[in-house]
Amino acid sequence: MQTLADWDGGPGPWILFLPLIWAAAVIGVVTLLRRTARRGRGGPWRALESDRPAADSPLAVLGRRFAAGEIEEDEYWRRLSVLEEQFGRAGKGGAA
Repeated sequence: MQTLADWDGGPGPWILFLPLIWAAAVIGVVTLLRRTARRGRGGPWRALESDRPAADSPLAVLGRRFAAGEIEEDEYWRRLSVLEEQFGRAGKGGAA
């Protein structure tokens, strides 16, 4: 009786590696897709969030006051330049 491990005329033991290669390829594709999907959950807007000031930052408050019409444009620009010097461009409390 001939088995898969017999080399004379049969495929030999190397035939067992073919399913392993396919399994490695499938696992690799699934891992790549899961990592890509996990990384992309924020969508294209995730990068923009880091540039936006926090909701309670002085820059955000100034922007809301200007948008609501509480302050004029020249006062907005004057205050914005002072705040950017003090808090930096992103408004996160650090120096730019």
